[in-house]
Amino acid sequence: MIIDLLYFQLLIVILVVMLFASMFRILREYERGVVFLLGRFYKVKGPGFIILIPLVQQMVRVDLRIVTMDVPSQDLISKDNVTVRVNAVLYFRVLDPQKAIINVENYLEATSQLAQTTMRSVLGQHELDEILSARDTLNADLQRILDQSTDGWGIKVTAVEIKHVDLDESMIRAIARQAEAERSRRAKVIHATGELEASKQLREAAHVLAQQPEAIQLRYLQTLTEISSDNSKIVVFPLPMELGKILRNMGTEAPPEDPDAPTEIT
Repeated sequence: MIIDLLYFQLLIVILVVMLFASMFRILREYERGVVFLLGRFYKVKGPGFIILIPLVQQMVRVDLRIVTMDVPSQDLISKDNVTVRVNAVLYFRVLDPQKAIINVENYLEATSQLAQTTMRSVLGQHELDEILSARDTLNADLQRILDQSTDGWGIKVTAVEIKHVDLDESMIRAIARQAEAERSRRAKVIHATGELEASKQLREAAHVLAQQPEAIQLRYLQTLTEISSDNSKIVVFPLPMELGKILRNMGTEAPPEDPDAPTEIT
């Protein structure tokens, strides 16, 4: 009987010690405690040393640090009917611990599911070229929409980053052909622009040379110098430029009339 009484007293002491120990909690700087009194919200406590009334008050810890969450890959159809697989990373933190615990059952799971559905909805409204090239704009749109949607949960979405956009092999080849055609078009435009500029410069040079015959003579002598300095076996016989003028004038002048030639009478 005495032994049973000792065991009972020992059990009482252990229970008292456990209840006494459960009264004290320590919350770190990045933690807050949502305290409930008889099942109803009481207040948010922390950080530091917290005292709770055993069996009457309960506390739920909430981490206020930024959470990095990978959004699973989502299959979606773009506005131009192209099937793509997209995944992203989400950055968010708890701003209001009371809302995060009371307004939603599991704010981590809820935020993940909301990010997946929002990504499919937003990216499905854009064409493939926009998804590939306008990621900054799409990231900003996703962040804004998610931040507004999670405001009632006490969540602040700080950033959304699209990580990968995966396409099937046929679409990758089609994009490569399109890029090659675009590069070819740009090369042709650049070549045509260069030809146009060169023709303008040649026309201006011809106009200047036509007004200054001395410049033509100088260019003629320069050409002869360049040819003579070459190691080729070409033999050049330079002719005075005035000889070319004389020959052209002779070709245009009418032959002199012969005074002894018979005159045709009609």
